Amino acid sequence: MSDTTPPDLDIVIFGATGFVGRLTAAYLAEQAPAGVRIALAGRNRERLEEVRAGLPDAAAEWEIIVADASEPVTLAALAARTRVVATTVGPYVRLGMPLVEACAIAGTHYCDLTGEVLFVRQSADTWHETARETGSRIVHSCGFDSIPSDLGVLVTADTVAADGAGELTETVLSVVSMRGGVSGGTIDSMRQQAILMRADAAVRAIVADPYGLSPDRAAEPRSRGAEAGAEADAGAGAGAGALAGALAKTVWTSAVRLGRRSPIRRDPVTGHWTGPFVMAGFNTRIVRRSNALLGWRYGRAFRYREVVDFGNSAKAPVLATGMSAGLLGLAGAMAFEPTRAVVDRFLPKPGEGPSEENQANGRFRMVIRTTTTTGAAYRTKVGADRDPGYSGTAVMLGESALALALDGDLLPGGGGVLTPATGLGSVLVDRLVAQDFTFDCERVDS
Repeated sequence: MSDTTPPDLDIVIFGATGFVGRLTAAYLAEQAPAGVRIALAGRNRERLEEVRAGLPDAAAEWEIIVADASEPVTLAALAARTRVVATTVGPYVRLGMPLVEACAIAGTHYCDLTGEVLFVRQSADTWHETARETGSRIVHSCGFDSIPSDLGVLVTADTVAADGAGELTETVLSVVSMRGGVSGGTIDSMRQQAILMRADAAVRAIVADPYGLSPDRAAEPRSRGAEAGAEADAGAGAGAGALAGALAKTVWTSAVRLGRRSPIRRDPVTGHWTGPFVMAGFNTRIVRRSNALLGWRYGRAFRYREVVDFGNSAKAPVLATGMSAGLLGLAGAMAFEPTRAVVDRFLPKPGEGPSEENQANGRFRMVIRTTTTTGAAYRTKVGADRDPGYSGTAVMLGESALALALDGDLLPGGGGVLTPATGLGSVLVDRLVAQDFTFDCERVDS
């Protein structure tokens, strides 16, 4: 904290009345060590009290704080009182910046669930230096966007380095299995970013840049071929991948790329058919930002993309093509107001989520494969038996907040606008493994 007065709270959950906010609060009520001082914050005191009343007994004495994303004075007061703010209040590009400002100035740590390229870019451009000076760790994307990707690549790079096997080159994350819902808040973030992109060519250019979140864009690949190799290979940023990370590409660029580079491909190593992953456009940018913030520790030849693995059955290419077409169609519908109004009728609304039974059946399995500069091959398995967008995200955000509040001496680096890998690193990996998440890396040279 920048103030000499010690905070009287450890963690504040801002947006605790939302669906994921309530899940995060319930998780912390069950898992936070005794003595951790937690409060619930939001606009409506009565609703916050209702949430608290429905939580496990450990939350009975948690304080209620009334604060509004549209009233910066209330956010400054909130940030001044706590070590950490964990926020689920989005869309972040519309509602999130005042809280980032308050935390950066106060020296308060911060974690969120954003999957919005524009928000992270604006946050980094405006508040990175302030946060670095005050010691505030502004850690974006501490949910399914983008902890499995970001920490999975970190674990891979650390294992390769420990083996003395060089640096990472071509690296691919494949979603092997996933069961769970997309939250209404995520859909709303997609909607808001689509509106901004439709209205402003400069915004579209920022979001479309594969290295758009790098802290040193001039040091990143600039040629068309290098950028295509980083993102468009196997369709991670082409065609239907336009929707990835809340429309990480414009529908116009997507249509052009779909014509010249199919997002459907057969992996030469596994023989499996792959297609676009809806979150790739955002996750890949977070991972590339991590590499740059770490001084390109993954390597200057590091190229990263994400795909969905459809297997090698006869119907696999049909399924991959269907998903690609569906995502491209949704991207196009989100980009234009008349069609956006139609699809909005069928999409989940902010605050909505699946039943406890459906969450209990959730899971995700990912595999990261890489080849190093010495020719070694590695495979990292990442996964959990939790709904990725809901119960799993609540664990990831909750453990991120606990790490920021309790593990300060063990965390990597210092303050700034950071990523999970650079702001929480192996400390968060260990915490998640203790909650039955998988981050297993092994050498697989044939």
